[in-house]
This record gives sequence, structure tokens and C-alpha cells, in this order.
Amino acid sequence: MKETGMDIEISKDILNNWQEIVDILAEIIQIPAALIMRYTKPHIEVMVSSNIKENPYQPGDKEILYGSGLYCEQVIKTQNKLLVPNALEDAKWKNNPDIKLNMISYLGFPILLPNKKPFGTVCVLDRESNKYSKTTERLMIKFRNLIESHLEIAYMNKILGDKNRELTDYVKEIQALRGLVPICSYCKRIRDNQNNWHSIEHYLSQHSQAKFSHSICPQCMKEIDPDLVDNS
Repeated sequence: MKETGMDIEISKDILNNWQEIVDILAEIIQIPAALIMRYTKPHIEVMVSSNIKENPYQPGDKEILYGSGLYCEQVIKTQNKLLVPNALEDAKWKNNPDIKLNMISYLGFPILLPNKKPFGTVCVLDRESNKYSKTTERLMIKFRNLIESHLEIAYMNKILGDKNRELTDYVKEIQALRGLVPICSYCKRIRDNQNNWHSIEHYLSQHSQAKFSHSICPQCMKEIDPDLVDNS
């Protein structure tokens, strides 16, 4: 997810856990739609949706977020809970896009990435006026925290994977420099497998991550300018 500053791969196991979360929410609260939404600039996308027949939202549904007037836009902008018991009775929300789907009540919480940038939201929607209980809010916060812990694990797995790849590359570089290296006893050039001769700098730069800066050692300085060495 480059748009949010972190490229995190969501595994199938995590998605299965998230599916259980939204299904449990929909069953306990007795509403048609429980969703995990993902923000990938500029879109907000339904990532996971409760398996309820009356649920109009399907994974993959997406809209441009900013300026959409969606409930989730407010949650992501403010990074705070949003409760709309009845949008038809609220001047701010009576024309929002979810009204077309007859979703008139909403409760949502922000989901943050490990770097505290927005990942998306976890939310529930109902076709009826619904103030949602404090118990419902606590349950959703617990599930939100669980989702964020999954994201943390996924991020750490990616970091470890990158480190393992770096280590593998390093081992390959060491292996490339093992054994006999054919080097000219006069000019110190090294012969490659194609029988071409290269400077030491060129050979090592091609077979490792080494970078070179040039200076002059004291011994060579004596040969180049002995007066300068004596006066130093």
C-alpha cells in the first residue's frame, strides 16, 4: 500500500479471520452489513463484507473517497468514531450515498497502520434507525484492535522477509568471492568466467555491494612525493 506509506501484504489467513469478525458483528448486532473498508488513495474499497443475504455491499466495491460524502470519509478524515443513528433525521447525512442503498444508520471506527497512517475502517450499517449500544461499541473497538494487531504482524513479516532476502543476497556475494580468483601478478586485474580481465574495483562492484572511494596509502605517497611525506 504505497499510498499509505506502507506496503503490507494481507494474507489469506488474515482475510479469513477478518471475515469471521464481520460475520460475528452482523450476527450479534443483528444488522445486514458489517464491513472492513480499505483506503488505497484515491479510493475507499470494501475489503471484507458480512455474509448476509440483505447486505448490498460486495468485496471490491469502491468509490473515490474524498468528496464522496460517505460515512467512512468522515471517519478517515477525523480518525475518530462516527455514529449516525438515523441519517434521514440528520441534515448533514440525509443525502449521503448510502441512503440510496437504504442504509440509514452507521457506526464506524478508524483502522490504523503501524505507522499510524489510515488503513481504513471497520463499520456496521443498518436499514433501520439504530443508536447502537455501548456494548456494541466496545465489541467493535476490540475487533478494531485485533485487526490492527494483524496488520502489525503482517508488517513485521514483511520486514523479516526483506531482511532474509538481504541475507540471502549477501551469502550469494560471499560465495561468488570464494575459491581461487585468477588475478594478474603484474597489473592486478582479475579474469572472469568469460576470460575477460577487469580491474579489482570493477570485479568487486559486479560481484558484491561494495562501493569504492579512492585515496593514497602512506607507502604509495612516499613513492609519489617523498618530500611531502617527510615534511608532514
